[in-house]
Order: sequence, then structure tokens, then C-alpha cells
Amino acid sequence: MFEKLNLTIASAIQQNIDQDRKTQLQVLIDYIQEKVNSKEEVRLNFICTHNSRRSQFSQIWAQTAAAFYSIDVDCFSGGVEVTAFNERAVASIMRSGFRVQSEGKINPHYRIQFSEDSEPILAFSKLYDDEVNPKDPFAAVMTCAHADENCPFIPSSDRRIAVRYEDPKAFDDSPLEEAKYDERSLQIASEMFYVFRQIKS
Repeated sequence: MFEKLNLTIASAIQQNIDQDRKTQLQVLIDYIQEKVNSKEEVRLNFICTHNSRRSQFSQIWAQTAAAFYSIDVDCFSGGVEVTAFNERAVASIMRSGFRVQSEGKINPHYRIQFSEDSEPILAFSKLYDDEVNPKDPFAAVMTCAHADENCPFIPSSDRRIAVRYEDPKAFDDSPLEEAKYDERSLQIASEMFYVFRQIKS
């Protein structure tokens, strides 16, 4: 892992997660563990409405945590509308210590690395059933209330799991913008590292 990212990870691991939240996360832990135990591929598709902030954070941190703990998992993200990976969220990921390269101007495609030799995580706004996302059984991890309540059926998913987060968008263009994006990113990081720390390979 890159040096600055290691510092962020250390901070994430030290974050307190209350018992109610751990109970919610247990559903995701159990799903991953079931797949690992049966030697099936583990695919997680993190879904929110615009695939611009929370689902992107979740995909990136989950893939990073899985690699950190040597758990073989493929993480994806998608939405119900196509917008763009929000530039404020991208900036937060960079502040966390990820290496980010981008191409394109409208809905840019970002290649995100957590180490020198890691396969880049491809991040851009897309529908949950975009061609780059899994068609085989996967867990649909719903990261926002709107998508969770308005997408009653996700084709090909074999489990639907609600892991909702508050939207940092509420603080856009405010003095708290950077702090709130980093706070949400760190919360998601702490929970994804907690999840994968529980998995026995």
C-alpha cells in the first residue's frame, strides 16, 4: 500500500463502530463468508442512485480492504442514473493516499491504485447493470436510501444487503465540504476494513 494510504488505513481501523452498525454489517460479512466457505466467487456491486459518491467510496474501499486481508473478492458499483464520479469524492480519495489517473471530460473514467503493483480499480458513473458489472450472481449492496427504496428488484443478484450512508453532497460548496467528504470516506473505509477483517479464508 502507498505510504499515505497506509496512514489512512491505520486511522480507519481505529475508528469506533457501534454495535447496531456491526449488526447491520454482519449480513454482508455472512454473505462473503458463505461464498468463501463454498469456494464460490465473491462479487459485490455497491449501488446508489447516481453512482457518484457513496457507492464509489464503497467499491474502492471494499476492494482495498479485501486486498489488504488477502480475500479474493471482485467489487463493483453502479446506479439507477448516470452522472459522474463526483470530483469532490475523487479529491477525497486522492487525499486518502490513492493514486488516481483519469481520462475523458464527460463522466471521466478513473483508474485508482492502492499500491505500485495493484490492478487499477476502474471507477466511473454507470448503471448497476452496465456491461463492466457482473451478470453472474452477486450481492447488491444498497448504499443509499433512495436506491434501496426505488429499486425493488436487481436482476442477477442473489442477495440484497442494505448498508446505507449519509450523502456528503449536503455539504457541497460549504466550508465543511472537504471535511465531510473525508469523514464519509473514512467511515466507509472503517466499515469495509471491519467487514473483511472478520472473514476467515
